[in-house]
Amino acid sequence: MSTRKKIALIGAGNIGGELAALCAKKELGDIVLFDIPAKADYAKGKALDLEQNGSVLGYDAKVTGTGNWEDCAGASVLIITAGIPRKPGQSRDDLVATNLPIIRNVADNAKKYCPDAFVIVISNPLDAMVYEFKRRTGFAAEKVVGMAGVLDSARFCLFLAREAGVSQKDVRAMVLGGHGDDMVPVLSACTIDGVNATHLIAKDKLDAIIARTRGGGGEIVKLMGTSAYYAPASSAMAMAEAYLLDQKRLLPCAAYLTGQYGYNDLYMGVPVVIGSKGVEKILELELSDDEKTMLAKSAKSVQSVVDVVKAST
Repeated sequence: MSTRKKIALIGAGNIGGELAALCAKKELGDIVLFDIPAKADYAKGKALDLEQNGSVLGYDAKVTGTGNWEDCAGASVLIITAGIPRKPGQSRDDLVATNLPIIRNVADNAKKYCPDAFVIVISNPLDAMVYEFKRRTGFAAEKVVGMAGVLDSARFCLFLAREAGVSQKDVRAMVLGGHGDDMVPVLSACTIDGVNATHLIAKDKLDAIIARTRGGGGEIVKLMGTSAYYAPASSAMAMAEAYLLDQKRLLPCAAYLTGQYGYNDLYMGVPVVIGSKGVEKILELELSDDEKTMLAKSAKSVQSVVDVVKAST
């Protein structure tokens, strides 16, 4: 029997396709690109295109397009992009009514076919969708995370690097809280090769960068008419790779809180260590009073959407 890992991608749209391409190029395992039966041929066509691309780029990953959940059975990693992406003028929260039935259907099938998978949820509104997935499946909290902080931090890093005139490679930043307009870019944990960003960038510039980071997804939606997909896919892939290769990476992810930062029964972006056991540790940063206030506001926003989800069960 094959010992290669199976990576199941739920949703064959823009993010799913880019995820499949990244998985294949990195040869992390065999890939299943799943979509609803009506879009199964689209998934199969994209999978065939990616396999043919392997002959050019020199990778041997098997890519299967399907509309059948049985093909996802036994997956080591499950990355969920299913749902309707944002359109101009929409907030992430506007997608609750549309994407909630979708995430519940995915959860029911994941519980049946992929009970041992490490699950990364990308579907919006992120924090509420990953909460509902865990609630519905009953999966262990350390095996269910949401992709948000890696992406939000990447946007923050880019804007900081551009303003400071330095390489993105030297910027380290942390964005906590919900994946929305109240996210919390933590300046106290933001450095450029060890030097705090506040020493290199003026406060008014930093304030503008924080505002742009919070609206980073909306900026792209406005420009393209749909959600981003290259950076979100790479962000989820960093999380998946950390799990598959036991890298013990410290990454900001939407994790299930059981008292950390003063919050319970809530998914929210916090720094975690991801290794072969999933979320192996949640780190509690020393936050300033202002940062604590911002995190509380973000948590309140997340809770309000989660309450809507709970009310519709």
